[in-house]
Amino acid sequence: MLVLFETAAGHALFKVKDEKKIETNADLHEYFSTPEKANNFIKLHGFSKYENTTDALAGATALVEGKLSSNLKDFLEKEVSKSKETLVVSDPKLGSAISKKLGLQVMSESSTQEIYRGIRSQLSNLLTGLTGSDLSAMQLGLSHSLSRYKIKFSPDKVDTMIVQAIALLDDLDKDLNTYAMRLKEWYGWHFPEMAKILVDNLGFAKVVRAVGMRTNMSSTDLSSILPEELEAELKEAAEISMGTEISEEDILNINFLCDQIISLFTFRSELYEYLQNRMRTIAPNVTALLGELVGARLIAHAGSLMTLAKYPASTVQLLGAEKALFRAMKTKHDTPKYGLLFHATLVGQAPPKLKGKMARMLATKTSLSCRVDALGDSGSSELGASYKAILEERLHILEANPNARAFPTHKAPKKFEMVKVSTYNTAADSTIPSKSFKRPISDPSTPEEASPSSKKAKKEKKEKGAKKEKKEKKIKKEKAEENSAPQDGEKKKKKKSKD
Repeated sequence: MLVLFETAAGHALFKVKDEKKIETNADLHEYFSTPEKANNFIKLHGFSKYENTTDALAGATALVEGKLSSNLKDFLEKEVSKSKETLVVSDPKLGSAISKKLGLQVMSESSTQEIYRGIRSQLSNLLTGLTGSDLSAMQLGLSHSLSRYKIKFSPDKVDTMIVQAIALLDDLDKDLNTYAMRLKEWYGWHFPEMAKILVDNLGFAKVVRAVGMRTNMSSTDLSSILPEELEAELKEAAEISMGTEISEEDILNINFLCDQIISLFTFRSELYEYLQNRMRTIAPNVTALLGELVGARLIAHAGSLMTLAKYPASTVQLLGAEKALFRAMKTKHDTPKYGLLFHATLVGQAPPKLKGKMARMLATKTSLSCRVDALGDSGSSELGASYKAILEERLHILEANPNARAFPTHKAPKKFEMVKVSTYNTAADSTIPSKSFKRPISDPSTPEEASPSSKKAKKEKKEKGAKKEKKEKKIKKEKAEENSAPQDGEKKKKKKSKD
């Protein structure tokens, strides 16, 4: 029995001297308690050394993926194929690959793991020419190389740039709002009317940087920053402003804040352009369907594009609304209908009553688009664009008729087509003899054939019958009353006699 053991220096083959000890004795760790016992139980049969770090990295990646590398294949063909002994392997995937390609008898059971623990504990004594410090240095170098290789070439790590970019974009928006609010409050002591006239934060910072004191407003040209109407309104307000006077040192510090705001706005526009390009490259269909910002936020919330592709449509619909969902489940209220998808243009265009239905349909198409982007090879956005067109058409249908089905479940029936028969089918003829029956001409059976005089006669006959029945009923009623009258008189006489 041969045992294959992988090290940072290369592949080692150990031969078990007595196989019966493995079958009979369960406490195999006793044979590796000392170096002498380990050498008596097992010995080195062959060793294949890595020539350089590249070979070591290739062998380690193949072992991690459960594949048979070319160096290991040559080594096993040379050492094991001739002896035809059983080969013990720790990884079942690697064992199946060896047995398929080389046709060797491979054994990878849980009972053999104790042998690997013993070899690992006495490895420096079993391998001649290698000390413990050399092995630890090789293991450290190989682990660093393997980690760098995995991070560099992992397909799941490509969308990390999107996650970081959208997080930075959100942080920039918060900082810019804080800085702009501080600038308006600070400069508002000097020119309070300006904040109501000029709402745009970037325009406000540029005007303050260009003007400085409000007394310079009339002599400063702001045509490159503002339209003519706003410029004229600002100059009129500056002449009658109720603000206080400030010093040159105050204006100097305000100008520093304006420079920071302008530079942050410039960096934000560049970052947004970078995010657009990355989203169009990595997730083109999701970008075409949802837009860059909503798609990037979904990927960032899920962690990666591959993780988002594994989510069902119901989970995609509620991403970002987890707190509201669990709160509704706890209090037994209505669950939310949308999360981050609320910011998509298709959901925003829908009326309030149709937003939930639109979010559900959009989540379905988003889930499909994510799977195409994550697992497909084509970098086109045709699928996302077609899904968007379909959803817009369905939105128009629902707006016209809110009760209409967005997804029809049945097909429209086909139009009737008349088939012309060229020959007469004699098989369709009946062989049962038919009795001849002739209707009397004077007795029309259908209302269409009956004459108007016969209708009138029937009507009169019915009226006469009804009158006769009424008379008979009246006569019967009178007779019954006459018969009951004497009986009532006799009863009254009896009562009086008793009294």
